[in-house]
Amino acid sequence: MAIDFQRDESTLIIQAAERVDSTNAQRFLEDLDAAIEPTDQVVILDMGKLTYISSAGLRVILQTAKTLQRQNSNFALCALSGTVREVFEISGFDQVISIHDSQSDALAALKS
Repeated sequence: MAIDFQRDESTLIIQAAERVDSTNAQRFLEDLDAAIEPTDQVVILDMGKLTYISSAGLRVILQTAKTLQRQNSNFALCALSGTVREVFEISGFDQVISIHDSQSDALAALKS
């Protein structure tokens, strides 16, 4: 798993790549927790380079969404590949977490 963070004022863009599974989900959670600041008003997880996510990865994303909800931050996912999007749809996470086709779509929706 590779992860990159970009911050612009109160907006945090997180780019995840490769795989999130049971072998690295805890590290993924720790990286997200370390990067997210209480002043972040918008957090977008760009999953365009993510090729696989397991149930352990889904739990990390759900936990992150709950954390951001408690601090009144807007959270969305974007650029999910076909197989990753399918996992979110099958699990019903697409009904709970906002998903957008691109980073710019997510930014426009969350900042409006």
